[in-house]
Amino acid sequence: MASQTLHRRTFLASTLGAAPLLLHGFPLRTAVAAQEKPRHRVERIGIGSIGMRYQGTVIATKASLYGDVVAIADVDRNVREQARASFGSTPFISEDYRDLLARKDVDVVTIGTPDHWHVKMAIDACRAGKDVYVEKPLSLTVDEGKMLRDVARETGRVVQVGSWQRSDSRFRLAVELVRQGRIGKLQQVQVVLGKNPIGGPFEQRRPPASLNWNLWQGPTPDVPYLEERCHYTFRWWLEYSGGQLTDWGAHHLDIAQWAIGAFPESVAGQAQLPTVQNGYNVPLDFHVRYRYPDGVELTVADEGRNGILFTGTEGRLFVNRGSISGSPIDELETRPLKREQFQLYANDNLSRPERAGKLDAIINHMGNFFDCVESRKQPISDIDSQHRSATTCHLGNLSIRLGRPLKWDASEERFADDAEANTMLQRERRHGFEIA
Repeated sequence: MASQTLHRRTFLASTLGAAPLLLHGFPLRTAVAAQEKPRHRVERIGIGSIGMRYQGTVIATKASLYGDVVAIADVDRNVREQARASFGSTPFISEDYRDLLARKDVDVVTIGTPDHWHVKMAIDACRAGKDVYVEKPLSLTVDEGKMLRDVARETGRVVQVGSWQRSDSRFRLAVELVRQGRIGKLQQVQVVLGKNPIGGPFEQRRPPASLNWNLWQGPTPDVPYLEERCHYTFRWWLEYSGGQLTDWGAHHLDIAQWAIGAFPESVAGQAQLPTVQNGYNVPLDFHVRYRYPDGVELTVADEGRNGILFTGTEGRLFVNRGSISGSPIDELETRPLKREQFQLYANDNLSRPERAGKLDAIINHMGNFFDCVESRKQPISDIDSQHRSATTCHLGNLSIRLGRPLKWDASEERFADDAEANTMLQRERRHGFEIA
């Protein structure tokens, strides 16, 4: 892949001349606005990639179109050796990501680890002076998402989250149509994610010699090794993830909330909680109902056609990764969208956007990140919006686990009059893996 990389100036000159890629008009955060002028360097961008199994290798490969992967970190020796062989530049490798962050030739970092590592690694990267592309979901808990948001502002680093549906033309078009009132006043949004699997009990085994099980667990409790706890199936353990509510939810709930243009006021979730020992423990047969200002209702289910259905007073609109349909689509030829600039949350408050128009085109999610590394503008999946979207996912799981409806104060980012629920907005981190 190294032969396909572009010099930073060459890439930016070609893309900026071809299309309006940057999100002109989006409000800059205070720390970013205070940054010095954009850096202009002739040398190629150095990329450090952390977590190289599955999606980690995918995002590192995409990033390598815009620079050189010069360093790789993974706690599994077999994975990191295989990853190094995939890139022609023979990058530096280590099992400890901190060795990667200490390198001066690393300008940006991609993080493709399991969810429970995302925030600490991203915070450490920001404080090491690196810009960050981190996989979704952004966080494991609400409070750690707040911590990363604050550090990103403090350091002025660019953080792009891998919620790439924001860069997909179908999903952006759906948001535009809803926000321009093409289905009338929005009343309901129905999201279908898919079911969480049943599994276990699983057999305890000795960790493979190639795997540093202690480092894989990181900030989570130290427990005996189960093969099914790590690599792809980490998703089905609440210690490391949130099941489909955070896996698919980080995509679909993000788009739904983007279109709604507000944050939930209450949440009520129902599900069966597995009781099998040494088995998957994410909720089964789940259903979650969120209430938003102006009476908008968002429901999340695990059965049905995967995607998002918007219902308004004058029509409906459905979108997923393969299609977008509804009367507003049929009418586009005679009623094109307005070109007025689109804004997310004016001045980062809880109000609806000041204007609703057409989103600027994004050629691809990773390209948008590297554009913003140069311009110091906010990327399409910026830290604020993605923290809010991840929070919405977490609220559903917390309501399910507590077995009762919860009222959410979005301005304070706390539950209203529920001390027990507020204790679950964070988790204790294992000694040696605290966030400094």
